[in-house]
Amino acid sequence: MPQGLAWGTTDMAFDTKKREARKSLHQAGWITLEGGFAARPCVVRDLSSSGAKLTIDDPNTLPAKLRLAFSRDARTGRPCEVVWRRGQTVGIKFVR
Repeated sequence: MPQGLAWGTTDMAFDTKKREARKSLHQAGWITLEGGFAARPCVVRDLSSSGAKLTIDDPNTLPAKLRLAFSRDARTGRPCEVVWRRGQTVGIKFVR
């Protein structure tokens, strides 16, 4: 046991990583592929500062890297990476 800790006490270093607060949404969004100009519609289900949950008609055709925007303009939005897929729902994280 690490020095200074007794049985039954907790330390922040040992706690599991807490999930960031997500804001529930049902807002139209647009996905563009890196270097692409065609925008695909999606629905942003929830949003946090680190990522989002999206619903899209055909998520299996999405590459690992994409751009999410709230307007159809391909120059706007944030670069993202897909981190999970479940049916028509996709989890993304924002990257630089």
